[in-house]
Amino acid sequence: MPKRFKLKHYISNAFRELFLYHHSSLEFRAKLFATIIVADGEVEEREFDLVKEAGMKIYNDEDRSDTLVLTTREYVNKVLDNNGLDIDKLIDDIIKDLKEMPRYAKKIDIELLSPLLECHSSYEAGVYQERIIELFIKLKEEYGSV
Repeated sequence: MPKRFKLKHYISNAFRELFLYHHSSLEFRAKLFATIIVADGEVEEREFDLVKEAGMKIYNDEDRSDTLVLTTREYVNKVLDNNGLDIDKLIDDIIKDLKEMPRYAKKIDIELLSPLLECHSSYEAGVYQERIIELFIKLKEEYGSV
C-alpha cells in the first residue's frame, strides 16, 4: 500500500465511527476474519491478502476493502499483543453483535472465510479454525432466522 494511503487510513481508522458509513458492519466482518486468523497463532501477510480479496468481493471498492484489512489487522494485533482482547472475547463480541443486530448473520459468508483455512501452520490450528467456521455456520443459522 502506498504511504499516502496508509496515513489516510490510519487517521480515518481512528475516527472510523465518524467517517465510515456502516462502520459497525465492517467491524463485524473484521472480527470474523480476525478470529479465524488468530486461531492459527502464526500470522502471515498472505492472510491479510485473502482478507483484501474478500473485501473486494464484498464491497467492490478498494478503499473500503483496505479499511477492512486495517480493521482486521487491528483486531489481530490486539489479540496477539494481549491488549485486553483474546479469541474467546472476540467470539463473545461476535455473538453479542448478533444478539443486538441479528441481520449481521447475513454477513457471515463462509465462502469468503474458508480460504483462510489453507493458511494454518499446523494440523491442530487447522482443526481449531474449522471448529470456529462450524460455530459461525451455527450462529448464521440461529440468528439468520430471527
